Amino acid sequence: MPMLSSNMNCVAEFFTYETTKSVVVKSWTVGVINRAVQLLIISYFIGWVFLHEKAYQVRDTSIESSVVTKVKGFGKYTNRVMDTADYVTPPQGTSVFVIITKQIVTENQVQGFCPESEVKYSCVSDSDCQRPVPTTGGGILTGRCVNYNRSLRTCEIQGWCPAEVDTVQAPIMLEAENFTLFIKNSIRFPLFDFEKGNLLPNLTAQDIRTCRFHPVNQPFCPILRLGDIVRFAGQDFSKLASTGGILGIKIGWVCDLDRSWEHCVPSYTFTRLDSVSEKNNVSPGYNFRYAKYYRRENGTEYRTLMKAFGIRFDVLVYGNAGKFNIIPTLINTVAAFTSVGVGTVLCDIILLNFLKGAEQYKAKKFEEVTEVTLRHSPVYRSSQMLGGRNDEKQSTDSGAYSIGL
Repeated sequence: MPMLSSNMNCVAEFFTYETTKSVVVKSWTVGVINRAVQLLIISYFIGWVFLHEKAYQVRDTSIESSVVTKVKGFGKYTNRVMDTADYVTPPQGTSVFVIITKQIVTENQVQGFCPESEVKYSCVSDSDCQRPVPTTGGGILTGRCVNYNRSLRTCEIQGWCPAEVDTVQAPIMLEAENFTLFIKNSIRFPLFDFEKGNLLPNLTAQDIRTCRFHPVNQPFCPILRLGDIVRFAGQDFSKLASTGGILGIKIGWVCDLDRSWEHCVPSYTFTRLDSVSEKNNVSPGYNFRYAKYYRRENGTEYRTLMKAFGIRFDVLVYGNAGKFNIIPTLINTVAAFTSVGVGTVLCDIILLNFLKGAEQYKAKKFEEVTEVTLRHSPVYRSSQMLGGRNDEKQSTDSGAYSIGL
């Protein structure tokens, strides 16, 4: 029987109905807190969500972009005048390109046998060239120890000879600091079918010839001086030109399409993308090798090998566009009004736990009405309507007024 009674109690507890009960509390403390919280929530949604984040807009982040670049300038290097065909690679004018600022040249290399040039390949006898040795070098080891010069013997290699000596000091092309870079960028936001480019309508042919980009004075000029780009990225040009490095030119398109077409303009920022390698002593900077091949009259092929140090530029385009749409507006408006109820929850916690008379507030807010209580109510017997209560007790329920039917 006790178990049956317990089961019946569980069933009775399950089949209950909860409804809210309004209690008006005449308290300056709770009232001020309630209005202050509501004001903060409303201010947050108006100031941050709607005005700053523009939550009333639908946004397109799938920006489509094309970039064309062109470098101009002449430099002097090892008694030769260098133009863009000499120091820019690749020459197609893409969004990623390198300006060569220093070179170590090894001329007249032919296929054959010759001693390695690196000290780590030094040897005394052929047996030293048989042991496991570094795989990097100028060619394939033959296993022989030969004279490199009068004081040094190194392992012999088969490959392009003479072997490259890349430890020599080479000058940098100082004129590169004054080279200019022209950037033509076109973008499109497919969701809104919106197109624009960084060559703004107010730019004239005279402006293109004379202007130079400056973040304050000339923020929309598409002609950038290389020395300025390096400086805007927080780098030293002489050091960067000597070791090489990778710089990012970021073009941002953040557009509010609720405004006129003219207000969608690009912004330029600059940064060093390989800042980690800058602090690495093993492989600092940026360099690569390439060769120019020739053939003598007798048919012998030879080449000029160049180890190039340079500044690589990556033009990175990003952006998003927003335009008014009724759906996100309604969603965020409903969220704003719903969030105002947080003030009620906070005030209930303070009212029922921290203020004087909290027990009395609990007794008024939480009450349990049973069917027996209703039958003894004269109002219930006369009108068959719920109008009052004779028995009340404190409950630890979640703030609801429950009626057992």
